[in-house]
Amino acid sequence: MLQRLRKVGIFALGLAMMAGFLLGNVAQAASTTSTSSGLAALRVTTTGNGSLTMTPGEVKDVTVTWQNVGNQTWKNDGAGYISLYTYGPKYRVSAFDPGTWLSASQVKRISEASVKAKGTATVSFQLKAPKTEGKYSETFALASEGLAWVTGGDFTLTINVAKPVVAAVKTIAPSSVAAAPSISPIPGGGLSAILAMQSANKVKAKAGKTVSLTAGFTNTGKTTWTSYGLQTPDVSVASASSVSFTNLTWTGSKLAYVTGTKVKPGETAYVNFAITAPSVNGTHEAKFQFTANDSVVTDATIDIPVTVTDGSAETVTVSTSTTEVAPVNEDDAILGNEVAEPTIRVGVLIVDDETDNQVVITSKESDYTVTDTQGNLLAEMAMGKNVTAYWDGTRYIFDRGNGKEKSSYPLRFVPKTANAVMTVTNFDRTVTRGSSNADNTFRNVLELRYNDVKTRTWLINELPMEYYLKGLGETSNDSHIEFQKALITAARTYAFYHFTRDTKHDAEGFHVDAYSDQVYKGYGQEARTPRLTQAVDATKGEIVTYNGETAITAYFSRSAGKTLNWSDVWGGSVPWSVSVPVPCDVGKTLWGHGVGMSASGALCMANDGKKWEEILKYFYTGIALDKRW
Repeated sequence: MLQRLRKVGIFALGLAMMAGFLLGNVAQAASTTSTSSGLAALRVTTTGNGSLTMTPGEVKDVTVTWQNVGNQTWKNDGAGYISLYTYGPKYRVSAFDPGTWLSASQVKRISEASVKAKGTATVSFQLKAPKTEGKYSETFALASEGLAWVTGGDFTLTINVAKPVVAAVKTIAPSSVAAAPSISPIPGGGLSAILAMQSANKVKAKAGKTVSLTAGFTNTGKTTWTSYGLQTPDVSVASASSVSFTNLTWTGSKLAYVTGTKVKPGETAYVNFAITAPSVNGTHEAKFQFTANDSVVTDATIDIPVTVTDGSAETVTVSTSTTEVAPVNEDDAILGNEVAEPTIRVGVLIVDDETDNQVVITSKESDYTVTDTQGNLLAEMAMGKNVTAYWDGTRYIFDRGNGKEKSSYPLRFVPKTANAVMTVTNFDRTVTRGSSNADNTFRNVLELRYNDVKTRTWLINELPMEYYLKGLGETSNDSHIEFQKALITAARTYAFYHFTRDTKHDAEGFHVDAYSDQVYKGYGQEARTPRLTQAVDATKGEIVTYNGETAITAYFSRSAGKTLNWSDVWGGSVPWSVSVPVPCDVGKTLWGHGVGMSASGALCMANDGKKWEEILKYFYTGIALDKRW
């Protein structure tokens, strides 16, 4: 059996998954109790996405929402009521207590009188910044009074306390200057953005239902954003609908506001926000405006038709969308999620002594350009011509045959033919890693980027999601096609989960790496596995979801007869990752972390005639499959 598994490539999974399923934004356990108490939460939204900037002494409102993913009803009064406490360490006295908390360590109770399983709870409270400037980290956690901490109810706020920067104003005598002509201000000060993705392009929900959404906006201008968010539109661009989508997480007209995070030109900012389904039945247009650097960005909007059921029948405002949405069968919102195919960024090579601390890049398929991340053209390169590039400790150096040229910004190597193959000629895995293939070819853009977080330089491959999946080395070409479809769908979901959150490797400038996340070998793997390419094409855009949200889909090589609960390995509560028996693995040795889908068990099911959808729904409890693009 071991020889057979090696033949179909199952053990390739161990390279990425055995070391642990490293996560960027999944709430973990906040207590020493297990989920057997039935108290479990999944955080939905946080003011500022958990990052705040305050001036000394400033008081700021903060709102956090959680979904009740346990099996007990939460209440804000009586025995075992749910409230927020300081944590890390528990019951500490916080310097941010404004005097409006319940006590020095107990912040606030949940706002709702009662929250059933799958419902949403809210805690709104105030923070008062201390007088001392600096960066603070404040951790809080939900608790059931006198009973237990709520698993997954913890979160940390990163707060930068700093005095406001006041620009100097130079006064000029009126007689020394001519009167300035009257001009109309340019909205957004010349800022430019486009909607890159949205987690739903249509919603159907019962009246009053809170719906959590994510939108991504790419910076297409030349100015770095230091703040961004979403707000309701002004009267001139407002929807014809007079209904309200206001949610408790909003601050006035602001749905979300993020500061303290720089978004450079070419990068994408992701905004998590929530809306409340209006009280009036029918389809209503939810339209919101993107802002950057505290200015409206012209034409950067998000527009979602929301179909309401179980509300009043007073007025119906029909959107221009002709898309029909399936009936609502339960309390949860139904999200229609067809969006543009994401462009994912993959860390493929740490540039160190393996390649003499430099990369030599060319393309044998296309002419290409060298640009920087500010969009400046640095060089035009003919097909087959090499560029040597590296970070010298202070700036980027590249040599195209004209001597050393310098750049203050990361370098991008962009083929003029979209998705053409680029080659790193001085990277050969057969020489440095004992591999069977060089695997030094990658579709589309390569980017050389140094980061001082881990003081290292990465070569990053930027390409469409489906081409990324075709380059994965998680199984071989001759494994069963239904198994391949199941595995690829889990892999797509994992990558999309981190794409939408953009937190795991954000400090280093990419979404996933080619090793610890999922084994990615680039174009060489794609060329060697045409049947795997068929599996990718057959499942294009398919994502695993739970209650309408993108699920995190762990998978591993082989179980010992059953999979493990998420909480058994990583703590916290992930309701779709619970233990299920794997008959084909009985008597075997566990290979991997044991959570989610057993690859050997999935292969066995495929060989027994099960379809890929059945396989996924067996290993991930209560999930749905949603075609996103």
